Amino acid sequence: MKSIIFKFIFALFLGVYAISGANAIDLYVNTKTKQIYTEAGPDRERLGTFERVEDRPVQAATPAILPPKNRNAELEIKAKTSRLAKKIDSLEKEILKSKNIKVKQLISKVDSLEAKLKRSNDVKVTLDKKGLQAESADGNFKFKIGGRMHADASVSGNDNFSKDGSPTEANNGTEMRRARLTFKSTFHKVWKFKSDIDFADNKVAIKDLKLAYTGLKIFEDIKTRITVGHQKQAFSRELQESSNDFMYTERSLMNILNAPVVDRAIGVNIAAHGKKWTAQTGVYGESISPNNTSKDEGWGVSGRATFNPILSNDNGIQKLIHFGLAGNYRETSNSATNSRGGIRYKYETTQMSNLYPIDTGTITTVKSLKMIGLEANGVYGPVSVGGEFTQSWMDRNNGMSSLAFHGWYGEAALTLTGESRTYKNGVFKRLKPKSTFSLANGGLGAWEIAARVGGINMNDGAYKGGSMKSFSFALNWYANENVRLMFGYDRIIDIENSPLINRTSGGKPDGLNTFMFRTQIAI
Repeated sequence: MKSIIFKFIFALFLGVYAISGANAIDLYVNTKTKQIYTEAGPDRERLGTFERVEDRPVQAATPAILPPKNRNAELEIKAKTSRLAKKIDSLEKEILKSKNIKVKQLISKVDSLEAKLKRSNDVKVTLDKKGLQAESADGNFKFKIGGRMHADASVSGNDNFSKDGSPTEANNGTEMRRARLTFKSTFHKVWKFKSDIDFADNKVAIKDLKLAYTGLKIFEDIKTRITVGHQKQAFSRELQESSNDFMYTERSLMNILNAPVVDRAIGVNIAAHGKKWTAQTGVYGESISPNNTSKDEGWGVSGRATFNPILSNDNGIQKLIHFGLAGNYRETSNSATNSRGGIRYKYETTQMSNLYPIDTGTITTVKSLKMIGLEANGVYGPVSVGGEFTQSWMDRNNGMSSLAFHGWYGEAALTLTGESRTYKNGVFKRLKPKSTFSLANGGLGAWEIAARVGGINMNDGAYKGGSMKSFSFALNWYANENVRLMFGYDRIIDIENSPLINRTSGGKPDGLNTFMFRTQIAI
């Protein structure tokens, strides 16, 4: 009986063991090959008994059951937490976006300031044939220093004259005809300032001192300029041209009428020009010299217009026809209306000669002056011809008769080296040599010859102010655009009512020969 019970218990134990170990297995590893085996063997080392995890009984978690009141509070807290999280995310995005915008704006401003600072510090300075120049990077501001030197020498022949019974003749010698220092400035692109100070005769004199505005844009193809200050009045091409540019050492006899009336004065001038025309007009007082009398100064109105029916430049070969018309009206100062002041027309053979073959003396009781000027020029390559005519009328007070004077000149020029005269806005400029003079490179510069005949007539009825004709010749060598050597010759070919008398013949002082030499540098 006991044996039966023991066997039953043993069998029951084996069954329980079998059931409990059915999903467990012993594993062995080969110590040499590292392979895994389920049975023991040579070189195998038992790892242990392993059981699959998924075969273990899963114990379900017992959910925590909260009272209804606590459950609703938890859900409400979760909802509020979710809404708060969303608001925080939204605010973070807005803050980030705002920061990005402000940072970008700040970076842009910094870049702009750096660029402006760089431009303001980036000043371009050059030194070339146009002088010493400085210019801001944006081109709004410019400054230039230039100038000119005209060193002259003159010798006169056949000048054995007398005046008022006393011997007189031309002074021979040398002088600094012009010695100028020029400053030009540009402000904000459209404001132009120029000062031109002359130190000739060992004195200081102001020539140009003016401010111009060029910002008017009335028409697209028309450029305008308003100029205020001490400047040349709008009359005569010869008078408008710079002494650096005209072909002779001195202006023509016609300038006897122009210089005392329509040369530089303080005023306002409005000028405009297109491709083939120019026009300007202005109102002017008197020159910059101070008025030391108790009399009011005079004033005048003048205007000038030019037209080019032909104007072309093909590879430096100039082809043009120039016509010009000018007019002037001037009310003289009160000092000119009585015996204490007036207008004087006279001609000095050179700046240093102190010889005046024609001289009206002071014309008093002058009320007003009217003038008209005509111009004509033609250029074809190296050949140029032209001339001007000026007519002047003088009205006088106290029953004095009016006077009419006139002056003129005609000229022809040839450039021996083939260059054409430069032309811009109604005036001529000096030659620009094709090759500059150089002993090393063989350049010749430019050579020019010119001839001119001019006349002045200031005889009107019983009034004998004098009349005169002269011949002028010029030979000019342009070493480069800045340096020019000039030779000039003048001869009086006819003269009437001169204050001078030829002491040899007792007749007119015609036949006077004047030889002139100039060294010029212009920048």
